[in-house]
Amino acid sequence: MFMSFAPPRPEVRHLEALVAVAEEGTFRGAADLLGYSQAAISQQIAALEAVVGTPVFDRPGGPRPVLLTPVGRVMLRHARDILDRLDRALDETMQTGAGTGGRLTIGTFQSVSVELLPQIVGRMRTEVPDLQMRAVEEDENEELLVGVQQGQLDLAFVAGPVSNPDLQVIELGIDPLLVVVPRNVGFDDMTSASLRDVMDIGLIGEHHGSSQSYVEEGIRSHGMAPRYVFRTNDNGAMQAMVRNGLGAAIMPQLAIQLDDPEVKVMPTEPPMPSRTILLAMPGGARNSPAAEHFARVAQEVSAQRLEQSRAPRVDSP
Repeated sequence: MFMSFAPPRPEVRHLEALVAVAEEGTFRGAADLLGYSQAAISQQIAALEAVVGTPVFDRPGGPRPVLLTPVGRVMLRHARDILDRLDRALDETMQTGAGTGGRLTIGTFQSVSVELLPQIVGRMRTEVPDLQMRAVEEDENEELLVGVQQGQLDLAFVAGPVSNPDLQVIELGIDPLLVVVPRNVGFDDMTSASLRDVMDIGLIGEHHGSSQSYVEEGIRSHGMAPRYVFRTNDNGAMQAMVRNGLGAAIMPQLAIQLDDPEVKVMPTEPPMPSRTILLAMPGGARNSPAAEHFARVAQEVSAQRLEQSRAPRVDSP
């Protein structure tokens, strides 16, 4: 049986001794700086040289300062980088534990990115200014949920209904599916549009995605089949196509520019099912204080923008 061993590596104390001797010019100065004996500094440098296999300092003796060898200069550059990274890692870890900083990776999808996320992130930047946030946008719920489960995302917005016993799922509100039709095509005086009449016009829809699947399931639940005249995954482009009379679109309210004077927005008859906007998190101790803070802000912002169901508000533990 053969056993393989990793080559020896320098220890942090060896790197600290290297930097201190290089900056002070003497072993005695480095010992005073780090609070060690001169013998301890000599031992740490000797151990480092044993690892790299060659001297890192020329020692002229007497009062003259020691000088770095070419190998020592290379090692010093890396030692400074490593010690700096360790300092930053410790600082970020402490900030993450305290909820005052660190990093947060947020999964999202297009309509939430446009309508909810800017206000949420703005609040977070004011309340937790040292927190670094990054958004990852996906069209499919499954990709977002897997990202949370595998730790690639700290939390993610998803469109419901969603059932996942491995995650904490917080309902943020209801996002109804509405029809967007052009002006002057017979719907201007109506408060709702016949779903069959909408199908006769033809649909502007998406290529794929959880939202599009939900729209199609809603149409088929009323015994009809969607008929598409154009597809695009851009919400703004969908509404522009409607504005120019190319068809109608059934879209979540969050995805619609409600102040557009050239289109009419209303519910269908029979009505389409509403989707819920949810926030998925790992739950329990796996959530950082920053993620819990983000969830609270998301609930407060969503309460102002989304319709609220009768379900009780779910506060972060």
